[in-house]
Amino acid sequence: MKIYTGRGDEGMTDLRNMSRVSKTSQRIEAYGTVDEVNSLVGRVRPSGHGDVDERLAAVQNHLHIVQAEFASPDPDDEDAPHIGADHVERLEGWIDDFDDELEPLEEFILPGGGDAGARLHHARSVCRRAERRAVALAGDEPVNDAAVAYLNRLSDALFVWARVVNQREGVVEESPDY
Repeated sequence: MKIYTGRGDEGMTDLRNMSRVSKTSQRIEAYGTVDEVNSLVGRVRPSGHGDVDERLAAVQNHLHIVQAEFASPDPDDEDAPHIGADHVERLEGWIDDFDDELEPLEEFILPGGGDAGARLHHARSVCRRAERRAVALAGDEPVNDAAVAYLNRLSDALFVWARVVNQREGVVEESPDY
């Protein structure tokens, strides 16, 4: 299989159903930004924390499913992979489990910390952008609501994992000065 086809040279690309759209369409922006999140999550692994890495590996697979969903203009396509409420609930359980390890957050913190913590914060901020792109897409075209909710919850999970990794590595969280 060749990597290049030349089909995108005119600024168009194929969706899952082989329909052609502009590379600047909201659908492409949405799944392209999810791809960026997935790449950033891949940059965190290995984080040096096996329990976090296990969750990140699962998240990368889930993000691939979200990308496939956004690449399909028909959210009811039974042949397409789907993110469901169970994926969102799994993230919520992971957030709760890891949050139990942390002191309650009483003020805003600056993103950063150790290497893995800072990379998780970076992935979180791009995940928020992916969520915004998904919401924009959903405003114009049918989209699986669970996929949008997954991105929302994932940004929370990445935030909690960044805090946990930083705490485990003895990195003190910094708050902004106002």
